Amino acid sequence: MTLTLELPQELEHELVGEANQVGLSLAEYTLRLLLLRPLLATPPKSGADLVAYWQNAGLLGMRSDIPDSQQHARQLRARAEQRPQKGNSNVST
Repeated sequence: MTLTLELPQELEHELVGEANQVGLSLAEYTLRLLLLRPLLATPPKSGADLVAYWQNAGLLGMRSDIPDSQQHARQLRARAEQRPQKGNSNVST
């Protein structure tokens, strides 16, 4: 099914930016957002519920460009720890 929407320009820019951050087209990113609706209506009560939801939504394994997810997570964590904190330049860690 094809659906055409007229989005406010500000919302379009936000969605395009978010889609670019995760490496998806605007259409694919928007589709994934719509797939989240059931999760928002009935949030998972356990980690197993969340993983089951991810499996049903086709989200697991979608990043075939990441061969080692644990190593990737460690790299993301290291980058986040080195990033300067916003609005709080006087705080040291």
